[in-house]
Amino acid sequence: MDFLSYFALGLIVVVVLILAYGMIAIHDIPYHIAQKRNHPHQDAIHTAGWVSLFTLHVIWPFLWIWATSYHPEGGYAGRPDSKLPKPGGEPDERIARLEARLAEIEKAGPQQKS
Repeated sequence: MDFLSYFALGLIVVVVLILAYGMIAIHDIPYHIAQKRNHPHQDAIHTAGWVSLFTLHVIWPFLWIWATSYHPEGGYAGRPDSKLPKPGGEPDERIARLEARLAEIEKAGPQQKS
């Protein structure tokens, strides 16, 4: 064998090793996203990432969606918008409104059914 044959063989080995390492590095991306977001299913995403490695990353896009769909403050509902008021207002305001409504109902008296 001449020099070019050894060079080609070495190049093939290096390319195969780089592709194998790349696939292993890519499969862990959803897990790192889940870890950064403190996802409650980090271990399941990591395990599914290894399964996707053996299935040639067929389920990898679904793992990425699963990992990015969770936000630490908003859960699966997404990132909370601090500009919008919370539904129903603060608990003290809600209790005051309910007490006022109850007082109106008691003032009206019992209604008789016909």
